[in-house]
Amino acid sequence: MKIVVASTNPVKIEAARAGFAQVFPDELDMLGISTPSDVSDQPMTDDETHIGARNRAYKARDLHPDADFWIGIEGGIEERLGVLLVFAWIVIVNKDRAGHARTATFILPDEVAVLVKQGLELGDADDIVFARANSKQQNGSVGLLTDDRINRAGYYSPAVVLALIPFINPSLNFVGITL
Repeated sequence: MKIVVASTNPVKIEAARAGFAQVFPDELDMLGISTPSDVSDQPMTDDETHIGARNRAYKARDLHPDADFWIGIEGGIEERLGVLLVFAWIVIVNKDRAGHARTATFILPDEVAVLVKQGLELGDADDIVFARANSKQQNGSVGLLTDDRINRAGYYSPAVVLALIPFINPSLNFVGITL
């Protein structure tokens, strides 16, 4: 089974592999490619984040039409009740269906939130606060904040499984989920 991940970030590729492996025990051929999201580098709303994941998945399909599945993963932030909430959207498509799911949400500490509000991407803000380099391609904000009890790949992979629900249940219809 050939799966194209719309990212070259090893964390996103591993999350996709882990999620797919839970659902499809077949041999998985994973390919990570760079695709633009056509949204902000740091999406700041739920809708913008979802659109970014969707755009990535469909662009991957356009670039590699011979695959079985294409997956877009987009991390985002949204301000609610005076705090910044972090989450990611996962969009998976094949030739016939699409699946969408969102990760769990967590709150950023003020030290990181201030930098994000000043215009930094979350990964860059984390690197400053936690004195790290390129944490977004390693354990990510969730790993830094949980002392690696949950790393970024582990955070994303359950949402990959949830986005596969339409493919696990091909006889069911999912109204509003279109290609």
